[in-house]
Amino acid sequence: MSDLTQGIWSNWSGFQKSMPQQILQPANIQELQSIVQAQQKIRVVGAGHSFTPLVCTDATLLSLDHIAGIASTDLDRCQSSIYAGTRLYDLDQHLQLQSINQALMNQGDIDQQSLAGAVSTGTHGTGADLHCISAYVEAFELLTASGEILKCSRTEHPEIFAAGRVSLGSLGILTQITMQNRPRYKLKEHIELCPVEDIMQHIQQWKHQHRHIECFVFSHEKQLMLKTLDETDEAVLPRKENFPSDDTLLTLCSELTKKFPSLNPYLQKLLGIFVKPTTYVDWSSKIFPTPRNTKFNEMEYQIPVDRGIECLDEVLNALRKYKVATFFPLEFRFVKGDDIWLSPFYQQDSISISVHQYHKQDPRLIFDVVEPILQKYKGRPHWGKMHQMNKTQLRALYPKWDDFMALRQQLDPEAKFLNPYLEKLFLG
Repeated sequence: MSDLTQGIWSNWSGFQKSMPQQILQPANIQELQSIVQAQQKIRVVGAGHSFTPLVCTDATLLSLDHIAGIASTDLDRCQSSIYAGTRLYDLDQHLQLQSINQALMNQGDIDQQSLAGAVSTGTHGTGADLHCISAYVEAFELLTASGEILKCSRTEHPEIFAAGRVSLGSLGILTQITMQNRPRYKLKEHIELCPVEDIMQHIQQWKHQHRHIECFVFSHEKQLMLKTLDETDEAVLPRKENFPSDDTLLTLCSELTKKFPSLNPYLQKLLGIFVKPTTYVDWSSKIFPTPRNTKFNEMEYQIPVDRGIECLDEVLNALRKYKVATFFPLEFRFVKGDDIWLSPFYQQDSISISVHQYHKQDPRLIFDVVEPILQKYKGRPHWGKMHQMNKTQLRALYPKWDDFMALRQQLDPEAKFLNPYLEKLFLG
């Protein structure tokens, strides 16, 4: 849980706050069932790493932190059934055991989330041939509003399976999730500066030359940070902490940009001084996450893959035109499409464009400039990141929207699992 002070819950960045009537932490599934049957309104919280008000409630807030760990493994299929409250950073401790020898197919660069939270919001990493985490779910158990536990897969309750892998916690509570994994593997991380023009011209070809490729693009700088990850059998060469650390520099430059906005273009020119080519090798679970101690708020849209470069260029031009004071770079990634009803990647290979703002600055000053452009390119918002889309707009972007809402109504007719934010988003 991100923070709880004097009865006030807040998310990781501190932007979202609420005063739940109570916070409960059931010790097991049976206790969880009893709570669900007794309460009228419930929201489940993981790490609080969503920037939207997904968790905010004045009713019961429920943490699954005690319902964690590995329930079972299938070595032949390379699958593991994992309790929903398991944090991603803890998961590898279980999967790396010699008797299991498994790793997640893909991860993002934050590993603080609970598995259920990451799955329910469509959390993703990068890779033109790799899906979001939710698409590697092979089965799950769902605790419904009535207290019943449904086992869902492609063969059992297939409609609930198609909808429930990205459901924002609105269909019920995920209690156990079976992930399709793979044998443990090492990745080589390489970071270097690259001219923005080269990316604009060649990224569509380069994306297939690396297992993972992502870019960090600064609005006033002609070079960007290019990060690639590739499988390797080389010896481990662990990541070293720079001095001053990346986080220290990011915080310092963000503070200076906040106080002296006109310095922003000049601060970004320092990129070439502080960013040197680096190469590290480690197990995937060590390479995927990067330290995130500088707090921020974030907006992210998934753009159809053939429009992503054009969209990025327009966003950069807008940031320069309106002289938006943010030191944070834009993050640019590839994600493969899937078949999950409310996945932002439903039937659509995508380019993910993320926009960040330092937590001490008003994020709307940058998001209001950028969001109309992301929407113009038919972008779908990340469910855990800030956006201003409404039910009518979202319904036009998701072919299975009405099917999802009908299923939600069937499973939870009293809207036990909806908070005011989701009621507005889903019910209008």
